[in-house]
Amino acid sequence: MQVTLFPSRACGKVAAPPSKSMAHRLLICAALSEGESVVRGISDSQDMLATLDCLSALGARCTRTGDTVHITGINARTAAPKTPLACRESGSTLRFMIPVALLSGNPVTLCGAPYLMQRPMGVYRDLCKEKNMAFIQQGQSITVKGPLTAGNYTVVGNISSQFISGLLFALPLADGDSTVSLIPPVESRSYLDLTVSALRSFGVDVEWRDELTLFVRGNQRYCPREIDVEGDYSNAAFLEAFNLLGGDVTVTGLADTSLQGDRVYRAYFKALASKKAELSIRDCPDLGPILFAVAAAKHGGVFHGTRRLRIKESDRAAAMAEELQKLGTRVTVGEDTVEIDPVAFHAPTDVINGHNDHRIVMSMAVLLSLTGGSITGAEAVKKSYPDFFLRLRELGLEVREHE
Repeated sequence: MQVTLFPSRACGKVAAPPSKSMAHRLLICAALSEGESVVRGISDSQDMLATLDCLSALGARCTRTGDTVHITGINARTAAPKTPLACRESGSTLRFMIPVALLSGNPVTLCGAPYLMQRPMGVYRDLCKEKNMAFIQQGQSITVKGPLTAGNYTVVGNISSQFISGLLFALPLADGDSTVSLIPPVESRSYLDLTVSALRSFGVDVEWRDELTLFVRGNQRYCPREIDVEGDYSNAAFLEAFNLLGGDVTVTGLADTSLQGDRVYRAYFKALASKKAELSIRDCPDLGPILFAVAAAKHGGVFHGTRRLRIKESDRAAAMAEELQKLGTRVTVGEDTVEIDPVAFHAPTDVINGHNDHRIVMSMAVLLSLTGGSITGAEAVKKSYPDFFLRLRELGLEVREHE
């Protein structure tokens, strides 16, 4: 799908979409509970559908009405799915589900889109080898076989926090206590805090013993409950970015007490609005594309902690560099830095490529509200924010979609 935006000003009030990060976590906790849980605020994004598909394949009974999901949980230690767990394009789903799949002694196969299976999985491969569990990756599938046992797990802290969170979902159900030790530096700590918060919501106790050690008591039970998914700071950033471009957008539904690391976008936007700021995105890598876009439209910026952008849905640093250059912006991509210089900002000289990445599409759409222009592959927004362009039209932007 191609989308064309015309220069226009965003104004109005819009509710933040539900947090994809918390929704994944709450659905998994609900599926591991003994009884029926109700989770409200589940979008119909591809990532949410992937997690629901996997939980259903494991044996959970999931019934959805609107944005509310009723889930009857499973005994993950005896799960024996007859079909592969289809993760679609969701890295969160894949990384969260592997330790859950390892709880039983039964072989479980997970599959997904080709590029998803190309993303690094060495952390789990190494852990499985160390703990005498099977991990076989072939083409577009991974087959694992446990059982996962209690014990001490050591994981490098500068990889995706999703690997660590996956262990935290599964280890409370193991026989005996466990520790997860992180080798510094630790990145995306806020996402681990989200996982601990979700676990506690379902009666599971995981605690930080120190800055690098998580203690997980074994033989715990997840308790079913009713819960609402909080608003998503990550996607709200795209909406509030219009305010730096002459818009007047109010985003509702965001919890002031949220543990989401991406809530820092408001402080970062303020910094970028006043000067060429120097910022770290080590704990908020998903904000990278929209921060680059804002920097291109304002005074530029220097961003540190960008290394992990290479292993997202696209190589986000390279993808944003390629597209921002079409708008007269000079982008320098280093090993762990990105520098943005809006030397001659103008309307794009060519159609923008969405790189099959929802955050690239949404970031560039924000800029095109200033200059006008078209984006190919705009359907990538279905991954996390399916009604993104509908919301833009409700805010008064002129947007046309073309198949």
